[in-house]
Amino acid sequence: MEFPAYLATMPMHAITEIHGEPGLLARFRLEIEAFDETAHDRLVEALDLAADLHRDDRRVREPYLNHLLRVAIRLMHHYQVRDVDVIVAGLLHDAVEDHPAELAGLDPGSGADATPAALAALSDRFGARVARLVAAVTNPAYDPGRDRDEQYREHVAASLERDPWARVIKVSDFTDNGVGVIHTVGPKVARAATKYRPLVPVFRDLVARPDTPLSPPVKQHILAQLDLAEERFSAILDHPT
Repeated sequence: MEFPAYLATMPMHAITEIHGEPGLLARFRLEIEAFDETAHDRLVEALDLAADLHRDDRRVREPYLNHLLRVAIRLMHHYQVRDVDVIVAGLLHDAVEDHPAELAGLDPGSGADATPAALAALSDRFGARVARLVAAVTNPAYDPGRDRDEQYREHVAASLERDPWARVIKVSDFTDNGVGVIHTVGPKVARAATKYRPLVPVFRDLVARPDTPLSPPVKQHILAQLDLAEERFSAILDHPT
């Protein structure tokens, strides 16, 4: 498939709409050309694993891999991240949460909690730091007697308080879900806006902190994206048609 020369400058949701998964894969390959051979190979290995684990997963209208690619591309292009562990963790940030048994090589029907084994498998393959970053952005088991969204927000605030690089991964994930909410259809639009809106001030605070390892221009870019997310949440929840 032929892609335009300006693919490297296209907004990611535009690539998604026009070129789909092949376009995002091509954009990812353009981004990783800047890395040395060892780093390049690790990133390709992480992409291959993510593609395999999420091969049957969908996000409303698109393959789930599109979301993971956008998270990783955003880390490299918009956030200027060159820490390979962080980008690998970005690609695999939902692997333990969504496919722990498969990642760990266990029987998914056993009923056992495969999360520790999945994190151990990730550590063996990509290193302890990658596993730690993925663990920080992996949702815990929820108490069925409490509101799931409230528990989600509590977990995000607590885990990101401890790990500045996990903040960077999670804010890329949040941006794709929050700013990208207008690319969703059906009942999930209001559902997503309700879930994510209370996290906007949390992320504003976390991004602005001195220990968040991003440059001032990148932080300003993210804060502007959070403002945009809030505008979209407001349009969905405060001014329904």
